Amino acid sequence: MKKINRLNLNLFALCVMALMVFSCKTQEKYTTYLFTYFTGNSQDEEAIRYALSSDGYNYYALNGNQPIIDSKEISSTGGVRDPHILRGADGKTFYMVVTDMVSANGWSSNRAMVLMKSTDLINWTHSVINIPNTYPEEFGDVVRVWAPQTIYDDKTDQYMIYWSMLGAQGPDIIYYAYANKDFTSLATVPKQLYFSPSNAACIDGDIIYKDGKYHLFFKNEDEDKKGIMQAISDKLTEGYVELPGFMDQTDEAVEGSSIFRLIDSEEYILMYDMYTSGTYQFTKSKDLENFTVVDDEISMNFHPRHGTVIRITEQEKQRLLDKWGTIDASSFTGFNSTSIKENNVIINDEEGTISIPVIPNTDLASFDPEIALVSWTSVSKTGPQDFSNGAVEYTISSSGKQKIYKVSVVQENNPALVGFYADPEIIYSEKNKKYYIYPTSDGFHGWSGTYFKTFSSDDLVNWKDEGVILDLNKDVSWADRNAWAPCAIEKEMNGAYKYFYYFTAAQKIGVAVADDPAGPFVDSGQPIIGEKPEGINRGQEIDPDIFTDPVSGKSYLYWGNGYMGVVELNDDMVSVKENSFKRLNPDGTFREGTEVFYRNGTYYFLWSEDDTRSPNYRVRYATSDSPTGSFNIPENNLILEKRPEDGIYGTGHNSVIQVPNKDEWYIVYHRFTRPKGIEMGGDAGFHREVCIDKMEFNEDGSIKPVTPTVSGIQPLN
Repeated sequence: MKKINRLNLNLFALCVMALMVFSCKTQEKYTTYLFTYFTGNSQDEEAIRYALSSDGYNYYALNGNQPIIDSKEISSTGGVRDPHILRGADGKTFYMVVTDMVSANGWSSNRAMVLMKSTDLINWTHSVINIPNTYPEEFGDVVRVWAPQTIYDDKTDQYMIYWSMLGAQGPDIIYYAYANKDFTSLATVPKQLYFSPSNAACIDGDIIYKDGKYHLFFKNEDEDKKGIMQAISDKLTEGYVELPGFMDQTDEAVEGSSIFRLIDSEEYILMYDMYTSGTYQFTKSKDLENFTVVDDEISMNFHPRHGTVIRITEQEKQRLLDKWGTIDASSFTGFNSTSIKENNVIINDEEGTISIPVIPNTDLASFDPEIALVSWTSVSKTGPQDFSNGAVEYTISSSGKQKIYKVSVVQENNPALVGFYADPEIIYSEKNKKYYIYPTSDGFHGWSGTYFKTFSSDDLVNWKDEGVILDLNKDVSWADRNAWAPCAIEKEMNGAYKYFYYFTAAQKIGVAVADDPAGPFVDSGQPIIGEKPEGINRGQEIDPDIFTDPVSGKSYLYWGNGYMGVVELNDDMVSVKENSFKRLNPDGTFREGTEVFYRNGTYYFLWSEDDTRSPNYRVRYATSDSPTGSFNIPENNLILEKRPEDGIYGTGHNSVIQVPNKDEWYIVYHRFTRPKGIEMGGDAGFHREVCIDKMEFNEDGSIKPVTPTVSGIQPLN
């Protein structure tokens, strides 16, 4: 009897093992990450979009970064935000919930959320749940319903939806309710899930289960405690205890946190929307308490707002690619040759062409653009090709689709500097017999850069990056933000050359000194212009320009946004001569960016008109018999403006350089990054690039209008 029982048990164990093996073989492995997101605050941006990643770090948009669902078809307001996606407990059903909202109607204008369900990630059913209409007695005073999310409750075998809600009395509190079986409505009256112990608003809740605990990440909106916080409970619907401190790793404003586990890993990614800086931050953790920033490993070819990530299978990925996989500009993730000016590559999907600009002296007869594509796409050619005789054809393939691109490689000397830089100042160093450009380090949202670099050249075309010459965070004690618009001058003092560098920081003007034009520069320890001069009640103390009068030998510092001011400097070049301030009077077109130079007995004053975020940012000028005015303003004094036919916009904030011992002049200015700048809206104002073109004069000394070019100038002999 015992032998029979053992035999039966052994057979049973073998059967169980066989079933487990069969199950393991048939269960599909997760290979890919699906990111659902929206992109902004205009109605066409308030829609659900998809992106894929093979590693959880590098994401690429599907459907050309266009919506995968029409918001007007699923919502009551015409827009949806904050998409949260969940794989169901059965492994094959998906649930998505979104905020039913158009932000243009106001931040307390929405009353509803949308519940969605799918079995293929493509076709979705939807239901709108208007909270005050559904629960007029309990929640008739609700003025906003934000950021819903879903989690499976294995204790009740139900899907719990939780979201933040604001009533007439406030503040925002996180509520929950269970969905009905069909996921078309709420089956229970909403109850409070979590509120802040400090009675602050709590929004954007996100729950993940780990090691027997529910971890609730949320945005706390207390005046003194704004950021991503965490509360923990051993029960899904109650008992959450707030942990001390913040989970986000930035001082920037954040919202919309979402956490997910990496495939085949014990590590988790906590990501959140840094909504004022226009970026996303990714952090990594194993214990959900200590997070490390991994931004340097992250890339996206789109700009998401408040979204979520789930893991999907290879089959599910392929289904999405068959539906929304495109071969277009979004298929290209980079052109990785160091000779390429990657910001300026132009991909024309309609014509099937790609124009790749390269730095000077690139060998076009044997050049490899090192084309990089999204992981599900391939290219027909790799390695060096001969571009010297014209375009080379590349075939791009993906999911049974193919497209031919004619790829041309061209030498374009504008932009002169590779990367995002603006507000260029240029000098010629007698000591080193080189030219130096001192720009604003650009590409930072809201002009938030904190360091300055310089670049050197023998010929105005081939520029060497000399590195950082002044870092506000390390080298300046009185300011740590908004490193803008520097200028510099070389002075021979006591038989040696000195270099004086005037820079904007925190809307004040500082001065630093060096023995070499490439630095390092040492800050003087205090601003040279630290407050508004008497009688000035508008504008900002920014955009310095330094000029030494070749007639008198006196040095003058100019500056101003909204007004043009000047002071005479003492011989030490780091202090202002007492009572020397004068307000100059250009016409009403003056905005900022003064530039002063001297030619043939005439003082020239150039300035920028309009806003640096405007495509119409441009340069005008006046002349004078004195370095401190008054001005003679020509009737037609516009000398540099946009050139739409060449995709050139936002041309302004210039400096001017004369080739030593020659009446040969060049204007150095910034423009919107080309070609994408004109499509960036206000962001174009901090994605700028430095260009150089020739500047010429008429016989009467007036400046000829400058044509901004893509080709730039030829190297000087």
